[in-house]
Amino acid sequence: MKQNTTAYMNLKQLEQLIWRQVQETFAQVMKKLLEEMDQQIADERDKKQYRFVSRRRLQITSLFGELTVERAYYRDRTQNEYVYLLDRYLDFENAGHLSPMVEEAAIELAIQGPSYRKAARALETFLGYSVISHEAIRRHLLETKPIPKPQETIHHQVLFIEVDGLFVKHQGKGVRGKEERVAKIHQGWEKNGKRIQLKEKRHFIHRGKQPFWEALEDFLTETYDYDPTVHKLVINGDGASWITACRDYFRDRAFFCIDRFHVIRDIRRLFFGHPRYKNIRKALRAWDGTAVVTELNSAVGTLESETQEERLEALIQQLENYPEALGDYRKWLETFAINTEGMRTMGSAEATMSQLAKRMKNGRSWVEKGKQAMMNGLVAQMDHMGLQTLFGRMDRWNEVKQDEAKPPKHYVEKVTHTVGEWAQGNLQYLQGKSGIPIHRALKALKGF
Repeated sequence: MKQNTTAYMNLKQLEQLIWRQVQETFAQVMKKLLEEMDQQIADERDKKQYRFVSRRRLQITSLFGELTVERAYYRDRTQNEYVYLLDRYLDFENAGHLSPMVEEAAIELAIQGPSYRKAARALETFLGYSVISHEAIRRHLLETKPIPKPQETIHHQVLFIEVDGLFVKHQGKGVRGKEERVAKIHQGWEKNGKRIQLKEKRHFIHRGKQPFWEALEDFLTETYDYDPTVHKLVINGDGASWITACRDYFRDRAFFCIDRFHVIRDIRRLFFGHPRYKNIRKALRAWDGTAVVTELNSAVGTLESETQEERLEALIQQLENYPEALGDYRKWLETFAINTEGMRTMGSAEATMSQLAKRMKNGRSWVEKGKQAMMNGLVAQMDHMGLQTLFGRMDRWNEVKQDEAKPPKHYVEKVTHTVGEWAQGNLQYLQGKSGIPIHRALKALKGF
């Protein structure tokens, strides 16, 4: 080691150097490819229709940095308008200066992260320059719309629906907040390794003046091949009046389960350590709602405080209205000859509310349009849906899009060849000694 006089970089320096060199080189590759594409369009255009006027600059804020491209400007004699044919072929007409990938990254960070400001800072930290302001990210998100999926098939005659409300604060003096009514719909449970996950989840957020359950059934009809005369619904929620209204709306087409998480929590708070606690839990495990109500009634007058007695009275009044809601929905399904193998206890609404609350609550307040845009983005993310943005379609980068046409093979080869040439000719360390570590690292870019 004493004879080794080579000066080495630390890992951070090496990483920063490679990243900046890659950005600079790939920016030049992008510029070269765009200008070559513009020239090819110019050569192949209908010269009688498109008259060349001049060359004008296009500035693009990309993942590689700021790009300035000179592209042709034409007069369309047929339509009597002026156009940039390059922009048209790129689906980038009147799109501003942000590249689609930068826009997608900004919106993704804004939806996932705690704030628009932190999304802007995260992009700046990663890319090494100020890309987009937090206000611009907000404006871009306001313009997004979820892209509907194709109608889905209901596989086993049953849909499971978890329902809950999320209170969201509104901005403005004297403006009251609002409870957002949310439903999670799924088609059962499946194993994923050691974990159990819900099958084919979709989410519905109530909008407009239509009654909640009527609007939800319209959503089911649009989203699934749902037939109210064939399919059964299992609905789980707490005792809020707008939730229990499902019993009158669907009648014998649905089974309402009172959310056991809330019931068990309330009973534990009232009876932990009480002599009747064991019997009440036994009735709950037996799915016997009538027995639960009987046990609760037998405990009236035995609690330690007046406040506890009042809470017990309220719980009894709630459960007496629908003791069957503490029963086993699987027995109800079996009366319709529906196979219930693999069906589990309901109660995943809390997880959905936690996911939404993480972004929508925690001291935040919203204007109506911003709230709707953010909740649409969150639902699109949870349901693996694309978002229609200013520049087109936004999907998660790591997801394969089945309906998207692959780029032409000859152009993929051209991009690969151009990247290799520029990596070889423009990274200075590739011109140096071949044995040093950074040369070997950067040489890998040659065949990218």
